[in-house]
Formats: sequence, structure tokens, C-alpha cells
Amino acid sequence: MIVIVGAEGQVGTAFRTLLGDDATYLSRDSFDLCDTETRIPQVLEPLDPDIIINCAAYTAVDQAEADFATAQTVNATAVGDLAAFAHRTGARFATFSTDHVFDGTNHGPYVESDLPNPLNVYGQTKRSGEIAALDVNPKTLVVRTSWVIAGSHRNFAQAILEATRKDTISVVNDQRGTPTIADDLAPAVLDAVHQGVEGMLHLTNQETVSRYELAREVLSIAGHDPERVRPCTTAEYPTIARRPENGALESERLDSLSLSPLPPYRAGLERAIRGIVEAMDREPWA
Repeated sequence: MIVIVGAEGQVGTAFRTLLGDDATYLSRDSFDLCDTETRIPQVLEPLDPDIIINCAAYTAVDQAEADFATAQTVNATAVGDLAAFAHRTGARFATFSTDHVFDGTNHGPYVESDLPNPLNVYGQTKRSGEIAALDVNPKTLVVRTSWVIAGSHRNFAQAILEATRKDTISVVNDQRGTPTIADDLAPAVLDAVHQGVEGMLHLTNQETVSRYELAREVLSIAGHDPERVRPCTTAEYPTIARRPENGALESERLDSLSLSPLPPYRAGLERAIRGIVEAMDREPWA
């Protein structure tokens, strides 16, 4: 029995597409991670899972700066509780983390052995979740990924399409990362789980771009004018939470684990954009 926690999110939905009836899916309504101490035995014990994959997270990066308690509960405490349950019952456990555990000062992509140094509350709580899970259950698989995009949900790509309907917008060109397509990520994680991979693993699609470059690609794929996006610096577009300038991830473990790398992101991005465009309201472009 495979149980997907956080099944309503981008990655959870990708697992639903991948696994169909071969898994049980728990959404926030059926399994609130703010109350895992009592809910874990009530919900998970009757299911008797062999594999638990936690896709749930508090991902509102700016909002987390003023809501540390909730972010810490969902991203750290609950992850540790799920890992402990899996350890006690013998289930395999996988959970997701983020490039935000790094400070972005590396000249190249971050690998699994690089030292975390988060800049914001979101990154701090995700790092705490990594530690909590591995402390109570060393067999945990922690998958760090970045810039997740799916055709099923609102995300960076949809935000760009919405914002540029009737106006030109500015997007930062000094923050770089590795776009990751949820539908590519899910099967790679499942393969790693089935192979018994443990510890930290970086999984992203290949190729690194800036937010600005990605925004232009999104518009081009959707058939719109990429000139609706103009570049700016992070200093010109400050946010409540600091973001790492370099969020690119790379794995130093794939070869030794005989795991295949994810493909370059562009083909998956095209599929995701088609899904986003189909779901958006058909308002005329200016």
C-alpha cells in the first residue's frame, strides 16, 4: 500500500496521475498536518502502508516570515512525526525539501554534501524537517527539488501568464535555478523509493535559467509575446523573504545509485503550459 500525503498539491497530483488506483491519497481535509500527533495513528494505522510519500508542505515563502509556528509545524514537526511512524511500522518514507535550504552563494549548482544555510523562514523550517526526519528515521529519503511546475496548479508559470495578459511586467534576472516538472519528478522519486534509496537526494530537471529567462520561455510556449517581460534586479523587486540568488541543484549520487537523471525541463514545461492554458479563463489578450 502506497500512501501519498498532501495529495492535492502539484507533486501529489503528479503521483495521482502516475499511480491511479494503486495508491491512497490524503489531502489536507482528510489528514491535517497541524495535528499529526493524534491523526497519524487514526489515519495511517488502518491503512498499514508499505510506502509513505509526503508531498505536503507550507510553501508560502513570504507569508512564512510572519507565520513561523505554522510553517515549522507542517515543514518540520509533522515530517519528523511521519518519519517516526514509518520507522516504527517498517514503512519506507520519502519527503520533499527545497533549494531554499541554501543561501545561494555557490558559483555552481548545489550538491547533496553542500552545507545548508537558509536565508528565510521557509528554508529554515524545511531544513529542520530534513534533520527531524533523518534523526528519527535514518532510512528516510529526503528529496530536494526546486522551482516545481505542473499543468494542474497555479505556479510561477501561471502567475506570469496571468500578470502579462494586459501589461508588461518585471521579473528578476539575478535569481537562477533549475525548473522541475512535477510529472517528471514523481516517477523518479518512486523509482528511488522502490530501490531503497535513503538519505539526501537532489532531483531536478536539467538546465539552469534565471526567473526572467523562464518567464520569457513560458510566454513563448503559450504563443504570447516574450517582450511583455522585462528584466530587473532583486534589489529593484524586493520581497518580504530573501531568496537565494543561486538555487540550482545537482546530484552527486545518481551514478552510484544507478538512478537516471531527469531530462532537460523544456519538453515537460511545454506539456505543463498546455495544461495551464487550457485551465485558465479565456480572457482576451491586450
